[in-house]
Amino acid sequence: MDRRVLLTGVGSVAAWTALRPRPAAAGDKTTIVLWHAMSGANGEEVERLARDFNASQSDVMLEAVFKGTYPETLTAAIAAYRAGKAPHIVQIFEVGTGTMLQAGPAIKPVWKLAEETGLALDPKAYIPGVRGYYSLPDGKLASMPFNSSTAVMWYNRDAFEKAGLDPDKPPATYDDFAKAARTLASKAATPIASTSAWMTWIQFEEYAAIQNLPYATEGNGYDGLGAQLLINAKPFVDQLQRFMDLSKDGAFKYAGRDTAPDAVFYSGQAAIGFGSSSGRADIVKNAKFRYAEAFLPTEPALNPKPNNSIIGGASLWAMNAPKRSEAEYKAVAAFYGFISKPEQVALYAQHTGYVPVTSAGYEATKQAGYFEKNPGTDVPAQQLGRGELTPNSRGLRLGRLPEIRVILYEEIEKALQGQQGAQAAMDSAVSRGNRVLREFQKSARG
Repeated sequence: MDRRVLLTGVGSVAAWTALRPRPAAAGDKTTIVLWHAMSGANGEEVERLARDFNASQSDVMLEAVFKGTYPETLTAAIAAYRAGKAPHIVQIFEVGTGTMLQAGPAIKPVWKLAEETGLALDPKAYIPGVRGYYSLPDGKLASMPFNSSTAVMWYNRDAFEKAGLDPDKPPATYDDFAKAARTLASKAATPIASTSAWMTWIQFEEYAAIQNLPYATEGNGYDGLGAQLLINAKPFVDQLQRFMDLSKDGAFKYAGRDTAPDAVFYSGQAAIGFGSSSGRADIVKNAKFRYAEAFLPTEPALNPKPNNSIIGGASLWAMNAPKRSEAEYKAVAAFYGFISKPEQVALYAQHTGYVPVTSAGYEATKQAGYFEKNPGTDVPAQQLGRGELTPNSRGLRLGRLPEIRVILYEEIEKALQGQQGAQAAMDSAVSRGNRVLREFQKSARG
């Protein structure tokens, strides 16, 4: 990534101050509501951002409201819009981008908000992996980058030493990982050798990006609504079979969907826990052992020069509602300007484990000595910037992708329970997932 690109305009105090909306009457404040999906330590950080923004000026009052998981927040936002009561801002996870882009009048794209309010917004200020995911074909930003993460491999250094493994040499390939997991299991270094949060994202979507494998046709959905899934190809079947074999050997434990397995790692039960880099806040808060984070394993036989990983996390979407005032939209823009200041980008990243979304925020984090004082915290940014950004590694833009993830979860679970083979599981996931894509395509075209 080109870290020389600095944040221009959007982070300047002058540009932000110019956006401060005028209250309707003397002493009044413009109140705006942000719906978010952050819980635990990350939820506390959203509350911190809201407090700091409110304290930084006297014209706007931002209320941050937790609305549940990412899928629950997306569903709630859609329902609220239909009822004419949409929040001013909603945090939508990255796989909801395709769905939000088809939401039409429900949203106000950030480029349009900037145009209407005077928010100085430079897409080039954002690191390539983030900018590419949330941009339109013409380069304009559709949503406001906020909390971007990527997947990493967390591991328990104490458990590695107990099992006779070198804690300074984490598994680099999936073959290495499988060997390490079996060793950890045989030595009973921890009750569970390995587990994985976000199984669909990390072990299949990220796997595809790093190995430069197409996940779906139409450039993973970026090039059109007619995309069809390709995850029943041999590499994906082999990947599922790997975890099925490790599970049978007692070297891997499936501990649930999405973030459910995170606690299995930071509680000390598992020696290896694949998860989001954003899990750092909860790990720091809870872990009673020495831990470290490493790059995701690779498959040299498939791609000897690994690609970048793709982002996780979410972005912020401005929503429309009946009788929403100009002052309210300016208030939204003022908050966007505040969170885009380099010092705020850096602070948020340091507190949570999310990646600094701007180059200026990365530099501010580096200059503060954070990476040096906290070894391994630069792994996510390095992994996102590694290799070549290709049509297979820029991300996924598939409509109703959250539903497709649920389908894949269901098929994976049946396979891990011995109810079907790996090929049958992935064939079924493709068949069922493609039906969802066709329904989305039909609805998008009206």
